[in-house]
Amino acid sequence: MSDPEEPLGPVDATRIPRFAGPATFARLPRIDEVPVGARAGGIAVLGMPFDAGTSYRPGARFGPGHIRASSRLLRPFHPALAVAPFEAKQVVDAGDLALNPFDIEEALASIETGVAALRSEGLRVVSLGGDHTVALPVLRAISDEVGPVAVVHFDAHLDTWDTYFGAPYTHGTPFRRASEEGLLDLHRCVHIGTRGPLYSAHDLHDDAVLGFQVVTADAYEIRGVAGVVETVRRRLGDAPVYVSVDVDVLDPAFAPGTGTPEAGGLTSRELLGTLRALADRDLLGADVVEVSPAYDHAEITGIAAAHIVYELLAVMASR
Repeated sequence: MSDPEEPLGPVDATRIPRFAGPATFARLPRIDEVPVGARAGGIAVLGMPFDAGTSYRPGARFGPGHIRASSRLLRPFHPALAVAPFEAKQVVDAGDLALNPFDIEEALASIETGVAALRSEGLRVVSLGGDHTVALPVLRAISDEVGPVAVVHFDAHLDTWDTYFGAPYTHGTPFRRASEEGLLDLHRCVHIGTRGPLYSAHDLHDDAVLGFQVVTADAYEIRGVAGVVETVRRRLGDAPVYVSVDVDVLDPAFAPGTGTPEAGGLTSRELLGTLRALADRDLLGADVVEVSPAYDHAEITGIAAAHIVYELLAVMASR
């Protein structure tokens, strides 16, 4: 028999084929399969099937299921970080939140409550979106507990615009609202991978006032991963970090299945390498959002997103 104090891990792929078994992320145990005391100090993967804040191509409400389906090939040992994340921490799949698709503010309140409940059990949360609107209530829950948060935001877009059609809560506005609500450490936040056209030059001015430093996608061409990582380290100092990953930070060649694709993005290797460099940081939580399966081909985006989640889990477990 296994030690009852050892984390309950994923299904053994040498005994149960990868195309069978549970439909959880990486075929990990469901949260109800692990006693409350045994999961304290661990990590919960939580689905947020919501895309009512989307301004262009919809479908991110189906993202959590697609990411889970694309995670079946993941294995338990991370060689680059020399960590077995599912042994170092108890990782559970907390299923999907039931979110109102017709009332954005009610859905956001449900997310904040759901994340706060998991954190009250001693769990850190990696969220599967859903569109980027979901980052705001997660930050509300975390900031309510620890105060203003340093955010590392991977995205083709700033997501600090004011409104769309007069609506304050959309996938293009979460970090403006977060800054206005005092959820962010204004000296420790950074966008990574931004590119493409803006509405005006004033967008960048507003963004700086809201507390963000910008590291464009072009910086990877000029400075490489190591140079970008050094910039991010200087910005963060020793602050604990929340990581938000919009999958459209990747070039459409690596993530076609997303709602607002922009040419000239990061490669999968560049993104994973940058995330890996956060292994010495205290990650308060993370999200991976904007996976829209209807536009995906051969699970390219789903597989990338599943590996991003795995990288985040490994980074958390390495602490």
